[in-house]
Amino acid sequence: MEKFFLILIGITIITLIINLPFGYLRSKVRKFSLWWFLYIHVPIPLIFILRKLVGLGYKAVPVIIVGAVVGQMIGGRINADRIS
Repeated sequence: MEKFFLILIGITIITLIINLPFGYLRSKVRKFSLWWFLYIHVPIPLIFILRKLVGLGYKAVPVIIVGAVVGQMIGGRINADRIS
């Protein structure tokens, strides 16, 4: 059980890091545009592959989604801070 949580934490951190540049780019485009949609959804297949490679099931998905959302938010915040 402990191994599961360590792997879950690692994948969640990797997911957050993967989403940082996409959140950075997303914050500069018009909301609901094609680019906005792509910047949100392009990392999903990579994260899916990582989750499958390490053997995490569907129970891990909500935690991984939180990591992705936080990565997008932090990336967007970094870009907003650079603009100001």
